[in-house]
Amino acid sequence: MQRNNVERASPHRNEGESRDSTVSRYCAAKIRSGQFLVFRSRTGVTGLLPPASVSRRGLRRNLAAAFRVLVCFFPGVMSLLNDLVNLDLSDSTEKVIAEYIWIGGSGMDLRSKGRTLAGPVSDPQKLPKWNYDGSSTGQAPGEDSEVILYPQAIFRDPFRRGNNILVMCDAYTPAGEPIPTNKRYNAAKIFSHPDVVAEEPWYGIEQEYTLLQKDVKWPIGWPVGGYPGPQGPYYCGTGADKAFGRDIVDAHYKSCLYAGINISGINGEVMPGQWEFQVGPAVGISAGDELWVARYILERITEIADVVLSFDPKPIQGDWNGAGAHTNYSTKSMRNEGGYDVIKKAIEKLGLRHKEHISAYGEGNERRLTGRHETADINTFLWGVANRGASIRVGRDTEKAGKGYFEDRRPASNMDPYVVTSKIAETTIIWKP
Repeated sequence: MQRNNVERASPHRNEGESRDSTVSRYCAAKIRSGQFLVFRSRTGVTGLLPPASVSRRGLRRNLAAAFRVLVCFFPGVMSLLNDLVNLDLSDSTEKVIAEYIWIGGSGMDLRSKGRTLAGPVSDPQKLPKWNYDGSSTGQAPGEDSEVILYPQAIFRDPFRRGNNILVMCDAYTPAGEPIPTNKRYNAAKIFSHPDVVAEEPWYGIEQEYTLLQKDVKWPIGWPVGGYPGPQGPYYCGTGADKAFGRDIVDAHYKSCLYAGINISGINGEVMPGQWEFQVGPAVGISAGDELWVARYILERITEIADVVLSFDPKPIQGDWNGAGAHTNYSTKSMRNEGGYDVIKKAIEKLGLRHKEHISAYGEGNERRLTGRHETADINTFLWGVANRGASIRVGRDTEKAGKGYFEDRRPASNMDPYVVTSKIAETTIIWKP
């Protein structure tokens, strides 16, 4: 590397500031501005840190303590590692990488592993089945640990790009039986029912989530061990004191569009550090496939950003909003003339099965559905027009048009979309009270 490419670093020390604090403050400023850092350790080892690799807290803990002196920084220079990660394989081979994704034993943990394919594939039925060690994911005993992955949906890979793909799978025993945590299997059966197929159920799912500081599991933007100002300015807010993590949110938004997910929007939520993205409209089983892959992409992005992603329905106790997955729903009959009467009959059926639905709508939902913070009490079923404190909300436009959709506000942020979407379809279309 030529000497004239190097700019020497000489951070200014504020009055009363320790040397370590000066170095960590300087490093954080350079990383925030998108510049790479070169450091030399006490043992003489030199390394390069890209902006996404180090959190401010990590800098304070690791860089300032471990490295004697910041040597220099290189504005705009890509690291060799970054170059290798972004290699365009199409220049040298027809082979592609398929990242197989599945849901682990907890029902919320996403797992994945990659394999090489001879060439591009666009039909999941043409992909090979694969296996994994179910004893390491809580899905099989050690003496009979093989679980088989069946590819079900393909998306473009925003991380590897090119012709590389993400593959949403579900899991089976070697004998071909769905394992207990495979919720997609039963959902697919419901969505293939002739009555459901005829009604073309549409879904729009509003996925809320919270971004946490990695080491302390406290929302980003919040003082460690303390609280920000009360709720009010954060919902759809802008500014450094109101919106925390927007770079992660926008990276996720664009990555989902690239992948082919029908993500329809994003917004900051009522509690600071909490955000929402919406997937849909999506028809039938594809709503679950798309939401799970959108969650996977978000997990990968927060992994890069060194931030923890939480789908806990009530991450912070007290006067703070919880996190839900409001599910908007319509059928062909609801979307046609006279649909408002169909909507009211469907809501009546949902009320008759309220407890059954609540039991399938996510873990820990009782901490969120308290009758406060834009929720109905978990033991009470009620619906209303434009009422965000109801179990089911009908929009003003739907009431006025006499047709449209409704929103089920009960599902928690950690719900399984295969379970929720198929449950709503089964109750409103197939079930006869």
